[in-house]
Amino acid sequence: MVETSSSPGLGLLLGGVLLLLLAGALLLWLGARQRRASGLPAGRIVYDDSGGRIKVERPLYDSTLGLTGKPDYVIKQGETLIPVEVKSGFAPPRPYEGHIFQLAAYCLLLQRLTGNRPSYGIIQYRNRSFAIDYTSELENELKALIEEIRYQERRGQAGRSHQEPARCARCGYRSLCDQRL
Repeated sequence: MVETSSSPGLGLLLGGVLLLLLAGALLLWLGARQRRASGLPAGRIVYDDSGGRIKVERPLYDSTLGLTGKPDYVIKQGETLIPVEVKSGFAPPRPYEGHIFQLAAYCLLLQRLTGNRPSYGIIQYRNRSFAIDYTSELENELKALIEEIRYQERRGQAGRSHQEPARCARCGYRSLCDQRL
């Protein structure tokens, strides 16, 4: 008579493998949940200037337009790049015009640097996100705004556009500005 007995080591091994599979599934589920909560779209993060995992050495730059920018994230979905700008405040009923143009500038920079035009970008507020289509119309409005800013700079007449002392305090031109609040 042949006696078969299961080895206690085999049971432990199978139990360990099962435990690892469950832990892996839990980590995947938690990661997907965290991504959904963050408002970031599915895809791989290829650029992160949020102060998190990846230190960005240089901003995006286009010498033709004299335009520089650092989106908080760029997500890659296939060959498509999606810029994401994170704002710390609560969402207004619709995104502020300045935030839309900032996001459009990131779309334009990504298009110039990669040759691939983003179809949209995302503005993520604390409680809500907005997907903003990067249309030809928005691109043309952005280019006109850039040209107007350059024109005002050349004339020396680029005036302050608000009455917000807190905004002035965070401005990169504060030390040079004769109109600061």
